[in-house]
Amino acid sequence: MRRDYELGFILNPEANEDQIRALLERIEQIVANHGGQIVKVNQWGRRRLAYPIERHRDGYYIFIDMILTPESVSELEYTMKVTETILRYMVKKRDPKAVQKERAERAEREAREARAAEAAAAAEAAKAEQAEQTEATEAPAQEAPAEEAPQATEEESSTPASSEGESVQA
Repeated sequence: MRRDYELGFILNPEANEDQIRALLERIEQIVANHGGQIVKVNQWGRRRLAYPIERHRDGYYIFIDMILTPESVSELEYTMKVTETILRYMVKKRDPKAVQKERAERAEREAREARAAEAAAAAEAAKAEQAEQTEATEAPAQEAPAEEAPQATEEESSTPASSEGESVQA
């Protein structure tokens, strides 16, 4: 049965990026080999420790949320113990209610972002369509003044007749 775990560890502040990357890859490999899944990796970076550990005042904090079988936790803990750059570590089971709530919030946020993206795409499509319609109406509008001029002369010829009718009535 797979469960949700959180692994938190503090690395030696003198560890370089290659050492950090190699350790994270090793953890990912252990999790994958046991059919687990890494949900989230949260690197806090270099922070001040509450008290010195092995004469270090700072440490590099990393937290990993993962789904594992209980049997694979022991191998993960062994890796943490033998890795020299790790000052402290802790593996704990996550509260199922908190995990469920977090997943529901994430799903809601992703759905909201998807709706916003769809709305933005629809608005962009409508804007492009409106631009095409504007271009289509501008082209005939440029040709239209030439056509309207003869119509205006026809209207002028009918206007004097109506003014003659008005003058007759007066």
